[in-house]
Amino acid sequence: MAGGNVAQVGNEAEVLCLGETMSLVAPAAPLPLEEAPAFTLSAGGAESNVAVHLASLGHHVRWASRLGDDPLGRRVAASIAGAGVDTGLVEMRSEAPTGVYFKDPGPDGTRVHYYRAGSAASTMDQDFLADDVIDAARVVHISGITPALSEGCDRLTRRLLTRPRRGPISFDVNHRPTLWSARQAAPVLAELAQLADVVFVGLDEAATLWGVRTADDVRELLDSPVTVVVKDGAEAAYALGERRTVVPAPTVEVVEPVGAGDAFAAGFLSGVLRGEDDENCLRRGHLLAAHSLRSTEDHTAPPDADSLARWLALDEEQWGALRFDGSE
Repeated sequence: MAGGNVAQVGNEAEVLCLGETMSLVAPAAPLPLEEAPAFTLSAGGAESNVAVHLASLGHHVRWASRLGDDPLGRRVAASIAGAGVDTGLVEMRSEAPTGVYFKDPGPDGTRVHYYRAGSAASTMDQDFLADDVIDAARVVHISGITPALSEGCDRLTRRLLTRPRRGPISFDVNHRPTLWSARQAAPVLAELAQLADVVFVGLDEAATLWGVRTADDVRELLDSPVTVVVKDGAEAAYALGERRTVVPAPTVEVVEPVGAGDAFAAGFLSGVLRGEDDENCLRRGHLLAAHSLRSTEDHTAPPDADSLARWLALDEEQWGALRFDGSE
């Protein structure tokens, strides 16, 4: 087992995030992989990204996964623990490696190349994690990446979504075309999303998977979750539950988009944990995503508490004029 953050004791945590994290190799400067002379090595994974963002906001978070018992796996575990996340549920496996992926910046955006087949995380199955560990968290966060990794990971995801549970399950659709095609993924991801309590999905992603056109179409398709959060890129985000809440996205000068969806999910869940209404939850999501979009790093420091409070208190007109372009 990897050592957990000493500041967090026992099984109690506000959020349990479960999913694969890989070593991330990226050019030190925003150059294409084949031209870059130097590289950085860090950790990246959708669910651990959410965990790190939540921990940076002061929440108690655990991350569960498997890593290879290799230098890259130990580095990943240390990196996430160093960010304040409890990694005591991470298992190190000698028989399988840690996955690796590469960022490839280019003039048309950043491409990502994955080398994860047969990774340690793909060996997780339905017996991974005891019931009391799962039930100790107020919220469990998973994504549609995990069921695409292996049959065992699919069984694990279904167990989490179908077992009696103490608190809500948050599910980010997170379709990855490199793992499975839209045709393969669409019915499975819709089925799994229907079993969750809070669902995150991009409108463009939903259009690719299910042929929908609007946020309301997504809600009509996913009618079982308590809340469906639909992100419409730079335009707006919707929280569709008992009420329909829409919050425009602030204007952002984008440096790199990778990881912004995870930051948004963390911001929204932070609002949920604080008992806030959907409007504030969406605003928190936008604010964390904006800071992520302004950086090449997957994990960025959140806005300070005073700035967050000030932005959350803006009226609709002031919020609509909010900009993040380096001058804020």
